Amino acid sequence: MTEIKNENLESQETNAPAETFKVAETAVESAVATKEEEFDWDSLESGLDSYSKKRRNELENLYNNTLNTVQEKEVVEGTVISMNKREVVVDIGYKSDGVVSLNEFRYNPELRIGDKVDVYIESLEDKKGQMNLSHKKARAMRSWEKINLAHDNDEIIKGYIKCRTKGGMIVDALGIEAFLPGSQIDVKPIRDYDMYVGKTMEFKVVKINHEFRNVVVSHKALIEAELELQKKEIISKLEKGQVLEGTVKNITSYGVFIDLGGVDGLIHITDLSWGRITHPNEIVELDQKLNVVILDFDDDKKRIALGLKQLTPHPWDKLDQDLKVGDSVKGKVVVLADYGAFVEIAPGVEGLIHVSEMSWSQHLRSAQDFLKVGDEVEAQILTLDRDERKMSLGIKQLKSDPWENIETRFGLGTSHKATVRNFTNFGVFVEIEEGVDGLIHISDLSWTKKIKHPSEFTGIGEEIEVVVLDIDKENRRLSLGHKQLEENPWDVFETIFTPDSIHEGTIVELMDKGAVIALPYGVEGFATPRHLVKEDGGQVKMEEKLEFKVIEFNKSAKRIIVSHSRVYEDEKRGEEQSKRKSENKSTKKAMKAVTDNVEKTTLGDISELADLKKQMEADEKKDKN
Repeated sequence: MTEIKNENLESQETNAPAETFKVAETAVESAVATKEEEFDWDSLESGLDSYSKKRRNELENLYNNTLNTVQEKEVVEGTVISMNKREVVVDIGYKSDGVVSLNEFRYNPELRIGDKVDVYIESLEDKKGQMNLSHKKARAMRSWEKINLAHDNDEIIKGYIKCRTKGGMIVDALGIEAFLPGSQIDVKPIRDYDMYVGKTMEFKVVKINHEFRNVVVSHKALIEAELELQKKEIISKLEKGQVLEGTVKNITSYGVFIDLGGVDGLIHITDLSWGRITHPNEIVELDQKLNVVILDFDDDKKRIALGLKQLTPHPWDKLDQDLKVGDSVKGKVVVLADYGAFVEIAPGVEGLIHVSEMSWSQHLRSAQDFLKVGDEVEAQILTLDRDERKMSLGIKQLKSDPWENIETRFGLGTSHKATVRNFTNFGVFVEIEEGVDGLIHISDLSWTKKIKHPSEFTGIGEEIEVVVLDIDKENRRLSLGHKQLEENPWDVFETIFTPDSIHEGTIVELMDKGAVIALPYGVEGFATPRHLVKEDGGQVKMEEKLEFKVIEFNKSAKRIIVSHSRVYEDEKRGEEQSKRKSENKSTKKAMKAVTDNVEKTTLGDISELADLKKQMEADEKKDKN
């Protein structure tokens, strides 16, 4: 009897309530006492059921009534009775306890023995006699109801941040995977999202999409209300010139955002330092605490302009009082522009070197041709205005002016090598040395070539030999020549290309007004269209070689006018004149014969003689023309 009692008692969990044990024990003892004489020990040993089916059902019902009535696939509340590193044992008031994986409680690291938890009964008893429970499924079944209640009642919930995702984090909130946007983690910009993974934080449900079962939560919303109160208090006390302590919240290329305790202000990059800086991170760093002064704010005090450099004296106020115009100073180039360079001679004290003060050269170029940012330079103070805090500097003043003794160094008629700097339609600007410039007029480039633009003769940057023709010291300009390096060939050409002389030439350019002909010795001539007609009436072509007669030579204008048609026209005219002379001689002989025989002349003869005379006079007149 005792063995049967103990076996039945041991089948129950030792942690069942005391009342349950007493009821079960009484029921078993009563059943045994009343049927003691009916129990068949032989059947028990043989493995046969000693109870009738009806009696067994009665005993099972009596036993089951002492336990909670639970069913599979339902959610019940249980109590945590023990825990280890892997599992949590939960009592739901059933004949055996259930085991839940500790991973299902990651969202609640504060779980303790005795806590009430919801569990889902997956099976009351598996092959090993173990009851299988799931806390995760239980939470999932009840989570939507709790999430909606939390959203409707504006309640705060706890959640476990599982991992990062695009744009934010995934949070296990009441068993549902919710999305936490990066902008909703904190009021300050987040620089390291990974530091939040694995943390349990409080959240507020801000949005629910029932169709797609999406939930958005926010931690920032919990602290904004408190910050809003702080912000109103700070804004109400803001005054221009007020000095406050703040924390560097964010750094951009144009300035620094400062957290003044719930209120943000901006220090523009120009208000960080009296000296020039290229980026704010040269002055401040994230999370740095510093004092700032309020420079300005709008009517709503939502935009606050702050200053950092204003807390220190202006560098111009500390500038050496003995510094004056004409003194030499050293500094570093901090900014370059086309028109000049800004040189910092002391932190916050800058002077401008205009490009015209960088070189004695009259060819104004870009400042980048002379300096670059970071160069250490020495310059002379040209102007100094302490009230306006402006200073102009010059570099060329530290060198001697090349025009002081220009007559002795570059006298008239002297030849020099120069560099081509620029072109104009009327000539070439060259530089003999830095600060000494000159102009070669287009007419002084060549004795023989007809140059329409200087670029046909030379190129920018090329070296050219020149002769000084004139000196204009007042305007700091030299008149130069290139062709003067050689004797004037037109003195010789005058004896070669005499009028009516014939030379072979090549058509090198055809125009509406005529053609340019290349003559011997590198000389060019010009012929009008009527002088380009061939003997057969055809027109000349490019690169065609023909004979040309000089009809005009102008030495001063360096002009030679030629004609091709005159060559054959003059030949033909010469032949006709020779023929007329021969005919005149015959006519004169005939007239003499007539005169000798005048006594014998009849009236008809006189008439014939008169006609002959008229013919002779006409021929003589034609020859004269």
